[in-house]
Amino acid sequence: MDSFLNVTQQLLSGFGENCYIFIVTLLLAIPLGLIVSMGSMSGFKPLKWLTKTVVWIIRGTPLMLQLFVVFYIPPLVSNGSFAFPRMNAALIAFVINYAAYFSEIYRGGIEAIPKGQYEAGQVLGMKKSQIFFKIVLMQVVKRITAPIGNEIITLVKDTSLASVIAIPEILMNAKDFSMDGLIWPLFYSAVFFLAFCGVLTLLFAFIEKKLDYYKG
Repeated sequence: MDSFLNVTQQLLSGFGENCYIFIVTLLLAIPLGLIVSMGSMSGFKPLKWLTKTVVWIIRGTPLMLQLFVVFYIPPLVSNGSFAFPRMNAALIAFVINYAAYFSEIYRGGIEAIPKGQYEAGQVLGMKKSQIFFKIVLMQVVKRITAPIGNEIITLVKDTSLASVIAIPEILMNAKDFSMDGLIWPLFYSAVFFLAFCGVLTLLFAFIEKKLDYYKG
């Protein structure tokens, strides 16, 4: 019993690191992704292609590699005079990675709105900002809720990758127990992820149901 309580305490402590990465990534990547999507849809071609190229690189390379780049490259190129703290490096990599994915979801949602919706707003004498917030926005939210939900649930599991730069998250703590011959904490750690993802799944199902008034 004491062993179980000790393992639970250590895993909860590690899962707190996962939750911190998850929350900060969402708070920063969601608005940043919207900004990036605006660049991807910009009429200014150099900005558009620069943004698309960066998004392509971020989406086309593993998050683990991006963690290595953010954490190890700065001290290498600065001869050891500059380095990000481990948690800061993880947050930078996660935010950039997920902002790129969110930006494509936003872009797809916005571009899926028929042009007739914009034209109707213009006929009514509405400004572009009014058309976006009063006509387009809720339709976009409806369209992107499911893919955004999938990415957010993926983020929960991806936070375990922070262990590759020695952040003591839940899987790293579980592996430490395996060094002492305890294998079951590795499987026990799955319970934390399953519970968190289960709550998020229910939350997004509720949100989608609330948005179901719009059938377009």
